[in-house]
Amino acid sequence: MSAGRADDPASEDAEDPAEPSGLAAALEVVGQRWALLVVAELLGGSRRFGDLQRALGAPTNILSTRLRELQAAGLVYREPMAHNVLAYSLTSRGRALRGPIEALARWGAGG
Repeated sequence: MSAGRADDPASEDAEDPAEPSGLAAALEVVGQRWALLVVAELLGGSRRFGDLQRALGAPTNILSTRLRELQAAGLVYREPMAHNVLAYSLTSRGRALRGPIEALARWGAGG
């Protein structure tokens, strides 16, 4: 990545805040289409699989895969609830994505 754009003189001296190796590592974990949407939904609290599927409209096979990937990455864990029901919750590492997710949502909304 270049330090700045030719038409933006203020950016020439700015350091790149997204170190390429760190950004690449983050995208390996949350770069798939449904991954950040799952994390964003779980920021509201624990959810059962069916609740996640209904809220997101994600195909069940894709949702299952993303949840397994997020668990393997240490962002999500399964927690037992009443009546032998399992729910998905965020770890502290998953909750740490609140700021970036909120920033992306603002950016996506044009703000």
